[in-house]
Amino acid sequence: MTDAERAQRFPDRRVVVTGAAGGLGQVVADLFRSEGARVVATDVAEGDGVVACDLSDDAARDAFVADALEELGGLDVLCNVAGVQQFAELGTLTAAGLRRHFDVNALAPLLLAQGFSEALIESKGNIVSVASISAVMGQPYNAQYCASKAALLLGMRSLAVELGTQGVRVNCVSPGGIDTPMIHAAAHGLPATADWNLVAKSQSVMPGFMPPIEVAENLLYLASDAAASVTGANLVVDRGVVW
Repeated sequence: MTDAERAQRFPDRRVVVTGAAGGLGQVVADLFRSEGARVVATDVAEGDGVVACDLSDDAARDAFVADALEELGGLDVLCNVAGVQQFAELGTLTAAGLRRHFDVNALAPLLLAQGFSEALIESKGNIVSVASISAVMGQPYNAQYCASKAALLLGMRSLAVELGTQGVRVNCVSPGGIDTPMIHAAAHGLPATADWNLVAKSQSVMPGFMPPIEVAENLLYLASDAAASVTGANLVVDRGVVW
C-alpha cells in the first residue's frame, strides 16, 4: 500500500488507543496518526503523547473518557490494545492476580465501550479489541490470561449484536506471539517446573514472534471502511498455530 493510499483511510477520524506507551499499542497509535487520524492514546504509564490512566480504576477511566470526548469532540474508533499477562501454575494463582487480568483484559474494554457508546452510535463508528489465540485454546500455566481474553472475545461479540442495529461495528483481532516487552516478560515468568512438551503444543508453523506492525495492520483494516460489512468477527493473526 502506498503512502498516498494510507493517508486516505482515516482523514480526521477520531480515535482512542489504549496500551499505547509501548509495544503493539504504540505502533497502532502511530499508524493511525500516519494515516490522518486524530488520536488520544492512553496507558497505565505516561509516555510521549500518551495520557496516563489505570483503566482498572473506575474514577480514572470515567475521567479519561470524558477528557477524550472533550478533546476529540466525539469518537469514530475505540481500539482496545491494553492488556496484562503473567504465567502461573494452578497452585500459585491468586485472587488478586486473577482480578487484575480480568480488570484490564476484559472489564476495561467493555466499560470503555459503554463510556464511548453514545459517541460511537452518533458517528456510526467501530470498536476493535485485541483478544488472543489464548481466548480459544487451552494453554498450560496461562489460565488467568486465557480466561480473561475469552471473556473479552465473547463480550465483544455480544456488543456486535447489540450495537449492530445502531450502525456500530465491533470486532476482535486474536494474535499469537508478538515481539513486545509484555510477551518476553511473560515468557521469563514461566514456572521453573514447566513441562515444555505442553508449552510446545501451541507453537506456530512459521517460527518466531511477529513484529507488532503485522498485527497493527489488521487492527487498522477492521477499523477502516474496507471492513464496512465486517462485525462480530475474530481475525486470527498467529503465523499458523497448530492446535
